[in-house]
Amino acid sequence: MGLLKSSFLLIIRIWIFLDIPTPEAASAHIHTHHHNKEASSHERTEDGAFSPRAAGHFANGDHHQEFDHESILGSVKKAEEFDKLPPDAAKERLAILLTKMDLNHDQYIERNELKSWILRSFSMLSAEESEDRLDDADTNEDGRVAWEEILQDTYGSDPEDLAQEDKLITEDKATFNAADLDGDGYLNADEFKAYTHPEETPRMFPLLLKQALDDKDTDKDGFISFKEFLGDRARGEDKEWLLVEKDKFDHDHDKNQDGRLDSEEILSWLVPSNEDIANQECDHLFAATDDDHDDKLSFNEILEHYDVFVGSEATDYGEHLHNIDNFKDEL
Repeated sequence: MGLLKSSFLLIIRIWIFLDIPTPEAASAHIHTHHHNKEASSHERTEDGAFSPRAAGHFANGDHHQEFDHESILGSVKKAEEFDKLPPDAAKERLAILLTKMDLNHDQYIERNELKSWILRSFSMLSAEESEDRLDDADTNEDGRVAWEEILQDTYGSDPEDLAQEDKLITEDKATFNAADLDGDGYLNADEFKAYTHPEETPRMFPLLLKQALDDKDTDKDGFISFKEFLGDRARGEDKEWLLVEKDKFDHDHDKNQDGRLDSEEILSWLVPSNEDIANQECDHLFAATDDDHDDKLSFNEILEHYDVFVGSEATDYGEHLHNIDNFKDEL
């Protein structure tokens, strides 16, 4: 009973401290924020952090098998292609990849080799996504994009939509300007990748920090308190949600335990760690396929569990056969 009473009192103190309205009162203030961006790394987790890969890795606690396939193949398009292959063809292609993954040529994939391959795949996935978005935005097909092209592609030209998205447009324009390294008013392929994936581009980090402080640091002291971290997200939420967020703030983000986030802690919260995600993916793949528990994966173990790594279609073999030699040439 003492623990329950303590938890209840903590909730009461937090709600009073944050001045959170009751769910009934809060419902009058909730609005849906519409955003026209598609497949953009500007997308955030609920608390505002950039984390497209972590979000793709797990959803509602469930592991996404597509994430495994993309982490090995480094391409959404190739993952979709593998999904249409019969098992024998999928295994044959996977065997080709294993020879490239096996850096010391010992017919085993150690953790460091798998992690290195996954990090390589993450980079390739970002490049693929950025290239696709550049192709969509580059209406005059000159291999670069002006701000006007991005504005049209992302938000359209309806004055009401543009007015509704004013804050996001302002932030995106600042991101465009920061990505435009040579200041010529256009983004080439490398600059456009910095625009679409600022969380993977260290030179963009100062802008991300500034935008986070502008958005959340309401008392302008250069730090983000727990109340500021929650912001409007706290409206209408229950006590269980509040306790989870407080635990996350205290133990995941506030590393020096001073009750607020400094610049380093803000960036650590905002920018996902591909290293951490790659380690998690390695752990998952090893747990699923290391049958003899020797902490390394033989080619046979991987091929036995080919569907974990690359997937395939087990039916309609003849309809989905692909040319293996063409794939070898692509590699």
